[in-house]
Amino acid sequence: MNPKYSKVFYMLMVLGIATLLLDSCKLAKPYKRPDHIAPDQLFRDHRVSDSNTIATISWSNMFQDSLLQSLIRKGIENNTDLAIAVARIKKAAAGFKQSKQALQPTLNVTASPVFQNIPPSLGVPQTYELVAGSSWEADIWGKLNSAKRAALLTLLQSEAYKRAVQTQLVSDIATNYYLLMAYDAQLEITEKTLALRKEEVETMKVLKESDVVTGASVAQSIANRYSVEITIPDLKQQIRETENTISLLLGNPPDSIPRSSLKKQVMTPELKTGVPSQLLANRPDVQEAELQLRNALELVNVAHAYFYPSLNITASSGFVSTGISQLLSPNSFYATLSGILLQPIFDQGINRQRLSIAIANSDEYLAAFRKSMLTAGQEVSNALYSYKSASEKEALRLQQIAYLQKSVDFTKELLNYSSKANYTDVLTSEQSLLAAQLNSIADQLQQLTAAVSLYRSLGGGWK
Repeated sequence: MNPKYSKVFYMLMVLGIATLLLDSCKLAKPYKRPDHIAPDQLFRDHRVSDSNTIATISWSNMFQDSLLQSLIRKGIENNTDLAIAVARIKKAAAGFKQSKQALQPTLNVTASPVFQNIPPSLGVPQTYELVAGSSWEADIWGKLNSAKRAALLTLLQSEAYKRAVQTQLVSDIATNYYLLMAYDAQLEITEKTLALRKEEVETMKVLKESDVVTGASVAQSIANRYSVEITIPDLKQQIRETENTISLLLGNPPDSIPRSSLKKQVMTPELKTGVPSQLLANRPDVQEAELQLRNALELVNVAHAYFYPSLNITASSGFVSTGISQLLSPNSFYATLSGILLQPIFDQGINRQRLSIAIANSDEYLAAFRKSMLTAGQEVSNALYSYKSASEKEALRLQQIAYLQKSVDFTKELLNYSSKANYTDVLTSEQSLLAAQLNSIADQLQQLTAAVSLYRSLGGGWK
């Protein structure tokens, strides 16, 4: 081609590409956060303006028990779900790197003889070539850039997923740790109560010999003893199963778990929630849902771009010769440059269906994002009320236990010294006292697990 015309052709091509690139800016729609989600209304009956929140506190400062800290640390190092999450990040990172390379031109080199299916008798000489070729798709409509952004969002989504897994892991370890100590405390109370019931049986036998009580009362005292003892195997089973659950969370085979006692547990940080809109910044699963929505919207942009023409520019240069000794001579050199504009006309509806699927996916993930926000608000509201409820029961339960203890003491005294009392009164008082003591442990467990749930619900645990 005449150099003069080549220059004109090149300038027209550059001008055309620039014009199309300007138009492409209008095709790809930037992300705008949905405005029908009102974060400030997510917490029920809880209006605050203080932006301080326990979600920003590291788990090591949230949980002061050194044994619990050690368990959480081991869980973060060895948990299998976290290992899966890390593998997803690596996979997404590779996908993002690949999407960036799609914006770059390809380059290949060929060095070989060109074999031709021509009979040797015709005397056609063998051809040799050394050729470098390159091709590049001009991202006119932003298809490749949208695909790159979608891949980046997939990477960010995988990182948010890992944070969500860690948040849940920290919560699960802490919750089961407190549950394990609650079972320990219930077992301790039950075994002490069993010892008292055994003494009581012997006392009832002595009272029968003195004609103070009947044989029926002795039989009732023995049954009362066994009604307590029969709960011990269940408690030991629950302890063992909870230890196995924690071992799994730590990525270990089933084993015993070192622990403190329930009565030593305190929540040092003040349980501040911050404002509801902070869930978008702190809660990983909400971030993951929004990133998934943004990824789907970028793929809608990609699907739109398929309806428009694509421009591929190819260039090649090299040496071609009939003799290998002349292959690198100046006369053997050649170079070509071409541009292909491809406009889809009939594609069996593939582009239309691709766009329909992309839009349907974006609608699905929009609903999922909204649900994640509503679920977060529900969990925070439930945890707040559960903690409040447990705190209110604490003082009341202490009063109940104190008066039930007096009731047990009084009925026993009456049984020993008055004919107006019977063992049924003692039995009722003792059963009520044991139930209240076990419920007291449940109240303390509820308070601790509600604090853990609130911490997780606000997005704490991944820092």
